[in-house]
Amino acid sequence: MYAKVILNAGKEIAVKRLHPWVFSGAIARTEGNPTDGDVVEVFDKKFTYLATGHYYKGSIAVKIFSYSETEINESFWLKKLNSAHQLRKTIVFQGGSGQVDCYRLIHGEGDGFPGLILDFYNGVIVFQAHTIGMWREKEKIVAGLKQIFGESLLAVYDKSAETLPTEFGKTMQNEYLFNSSSAELIPHEVSENDHKFLIDWQTGQKTGFFLDQRDNRALLGQYAKGKKVLNSFCYSGGFSIYALKAGAELVHSVDVSKKAVDLVNQNVVLNFGETDKHEAYAEDVMNYLKRNDQTYDLIILDPPAYAKNVAKRHNAVQGYKRLNIEGIKRLSKGGILFTFSCSQVVDRELFYNTIMSAALEVGRQVKVLHHLTQGADHPVNLFHPEGSYLKGLVLYVE
Repeated sequence: MYAKVILNAGKEIAVKRLHPWVFSGAIARTEGNPTDGDVVEVFDKKFTYLATGHYYKGSIAVKIFSYSETEINESFWLKKLNSAHQLRKTIVFQGGSGQVDCYRLIHGEGDGFPGLILDFYNGVIVFQAHTIGMWREKEKIVAGLKQIFGESLLAVYDKSAETLPTEFGKTMQNEYLFNSSSAELIPHEVSENDHKFLIDWQTGQKTGFFLDQRDNRALLGQYAKGKKVLNSFCYSGGFSIYALKAGAELVHSVDVSKKAVDLVNQNVVLNFGETDKHEAYAEDVMNYLKRNDQTYDLIILDPPAYAKNVAKRHNAVQGYKRLNIEGIKRLSKGGILFTFSCSQVVDRELFYNTIMSAALEVGRQVKVLHHLTQGADHPVNLFHPEGSYLKGLVLYVE
């Protein structure tokens, strides 16, 4: 029924240990001439079945989504979607401090959907495929989403053109997969722990919001009361809104994007009306930190990924070091720094050592208060540590 991928001797070990990637160098031969995005079955040298996944003629040749022989149909994906949805009911809706109607429903390998992101925004689901195989499953997945959410599903929007392999993505166009008349929903209001945000999944960054920082935003609220706060790389102002609601004395939001600054200002008005406690600046963060003599009691450094691959890791580390040097300089005595990296190729130890190097260069005493990561709705498959991408530190700077 499906094309077959036969592995070299010994290369089945990683699959048996449930790692969901098969690298091209592990393959002895293929049968059935699979093309990019095809469903294939993986076998060891003795032709014993191991797993099923999507094929791609690249370094990662197969991304596995099943370890049992089965037909990959609508029922298969519905069962997996139901499992992910039940998990979100446990981790998102239980024990929170307020209403949450935005969360990540599918987080790639963490949910057994390698190459797929599904983000839920108060009835609208953004579908973002990073592999051709998952993109080709979209009709089956949308059918499953309709069954799970019923009438509460307002729309499904495919935002995969920028994330699919380049040549394939060039032939695609972002579009609605369900309820194409939903453009009037934008901007769409969501609630996260009773903080309100406007979402634009069509033109916004990523799928429209940085959902992975929800728990870290809540933690920031515990430190922000009475503080002067700088939220750098603010995008739509997630940390800014939490700081203001927690009682910050003032909040400055900085982002190089004028559109982001407009969005954070809209979100401030949405939550608080007109207020003199917030100012936003469309400026390069490093330039802002270097030219500005003002000190802050709490600073958030949450830059975009500085490195997409290992070849750029050294430059990324130097970038994080320079950024954190300037950030630490701008902190008042006894100030708090929330600093992050979402570069997957910069692991936790390397990030920690980079921040330590920055602190040494500034010459201030620093204590680690918290080690941070992505929210629980971005689960990491225990057998796929590569899924842990967001790392952060909360530091007390003397």
